[in-house]
Amino acid sequence: MTTEHQMPALFIGHGNPMNAIEETPFVVAWREQAATIPHPKSIICVSAHWETDGTRVTAMESPRTIHDFYGFPDELFRVQYPAIGSPELAHHVRDLIGLEEIAADESWGFDHGAWSVLRRMYPEADIPVIQLSLDLKKSPREHFELAKKLLPLRKEGVLIVGSGNIVHNLSLMRWNDDSPYQWASEFNTLVTGLIHKGAVDNLIDYSSLGSSSRLSIPTNEHYLPLLYILALQMADDTVSFFADQIVMGSISMQSVRIG
Repeated sequence: MTTEHQMPALFIGHGNPMNAIEETPFVVAWREQAATIPHPKSIICVSAHWETDGTRVTAMESPRTIHDFYGFPDELFRVQYPAIGSPELAHHVRDLIGLEEIAADESWGFDHGAWSVLRRMYPEADIPVIQLSLDLKKSPREHFELAKKLLPLRKEGVLIVGSGNIVHNLSLMRWNDDSPYQWASEFNTLVTGLIHKGAVDNLIDYSSLGSSSRLSIPTNEHYLPLLYILALQMADDTVSFFADQIVMGSISMQSVRIG
């Protein structure tokens, strides 16, 4: 099924779960982006916080809200995002990717990589949402190639959102100081430039980008959702950036819009 609009695809730097309840510059930027996008028929979210053995897609009617963090105020744990799921879209995604490559999941739901962003972009929770997991066994190149199979969905009114962070090093966070480490700024700028140039191969082979890469991506689950969004770029798509800031020294909030 096609629509008159080709949906953009978004990579959102989600950062601190408190963005779900606090009014921050990032929340403002996410909300502004949502206001410029045709109302989605449905949403697929690829979150850094759902890693699995094999690729999985949520296929339940009523996904639960998962509070997959600790040490935050009770107010945050009370948040629910009551969007419905879409077994039909999950089946369609399995057809596009290949039934043998992806399994239907009835147990997950919405982790905070998904709901902390979506509740600020679409607070009415009136759009069906499904999540696609990150297969722990796949290489960055394999993730990118899998994501390309989702491209037809952009013409079917589906908004695809990758949620992670380009720079994400929790062990080196500065809790009371947002001044970025030099290596964090360097890598954030490098990745932004490579996206501008369309240097996809370099972005996939991020481990070859020097010491700033190793410090910025100690584990790659927050970076991989970016590759899913870059895989959806078409030749005539514009690329824009928003919420470009590094917080707590080692977390990049840089977000990317394709189309």
